[in-house]
Amino acid sequence: MQTPHTPLRTRPIAAGHLRAFVAVARHLNFRAAAEELALTQSAVSRQIQALEDEVGVALFLRHTRAVEMSAAGAQLLRAVTPALERVDAAVRTIRQSAGRKSVSISTWASFASMWLIPRLEAFQSEHPDIDIRIDATDTSVDLDTSDVDLALRYCIPGKAPAHAQRLFGEQLTPVASPWLLKSGARLRSAKDLAQFALVEAGDAHRTQHMEWLTWQRWLTAQGLHRFEPKRWLYFNYAHQIAQAALTGQGVALARMPLVADSLANGDLVEVLPGTRLDSPLAYWLIVGPRNDNRPEIKAFCDWLLAQAQLTRQTLGEADRVNGPG
Repeated sequence: MQTPHTPLRTRPIAAGHLRAFVAVARHLNFRAAAEELALTQSAVSRQIQALEDEVGVALFLRHTRAVEMSAAGAQLLRAVTPALERVDAAVRTIRQSAGRKSVSISTWASFASMWLIPRLEAFQSEHPDIDIRIDATDTSVDLDTSDVDLALRYCIPGKAPAHAQRLFGEQLTPVASPWLLKSGARLRSAKDLAQFALVEAGDAHRTQHMEWLTWQRWLTAQGLHRFEPKRWLYFNYAHQIAQAALTGQGVALARMPLVADSLANGDLVEVLPGTRLDSPLAYWLIVGPRNDNRPEIKAFCDWLLAQAQLTRQTLGEADRVNGPG
């Protein structure tokens, strides 16, 4: 560590100890960092000590039962973390170019299961030499640093990146299983929904813009301000809502792009087709900046945009793809 008589070094530090530094910073625990790196605790301690000797100051404050990051350590961590992420991303890209062609896609689980996966067989038939990896998550990924090639997201236009391509918009409509409608209860108008269980997103009221997915907004649009159904069923994900409708558990307020296939094959019925409600939310394709020129990425994006055009036609949208502006 630096002393009043020890001049600061001027040569660049060696990079070999930075993995240990980031691991200790992440856990603030040498033992946990050693487990992550598959090293001994003493080996990690030696690497951190060597790094501190090179930098010239203490990066961690060692207490009896705790480890605390110093101000210098925090400053170094802010520089090291994105640098290592970029190195890792570059290595992954190099390995991909030297091996099999692949496309990595980040999207959320409902869109993957209800729209993307049912269509993937067609792409794989056309491109059997391209591997597909789907990472289903609600968390946005940084396409600059992650190993994800492109993202499919759902948001209002103002939240989409400037380079995002709009796939299609959205309408909400009540849907139900055909055999539920044959159970005897009449369903000819919005008021008749009082005889059924209504299925909706349980967390929509707590999330900005997602209130568009609620029955309350749809019922208000139909002039029904005070309305109580037979009962409510709440789920967190769109594919759960659709599954509840498919199994006859109630009438769901569904996103048209996600249930269009089920409506086309008769598994679901649009019970009040004249009451569709437009949503400000839309579906977007976002391609990582370093992936634009890879042939497999271009092939997948071309196929995806063609599939999106078919969905727009099903929804009755104009044949166009817009940016988020």
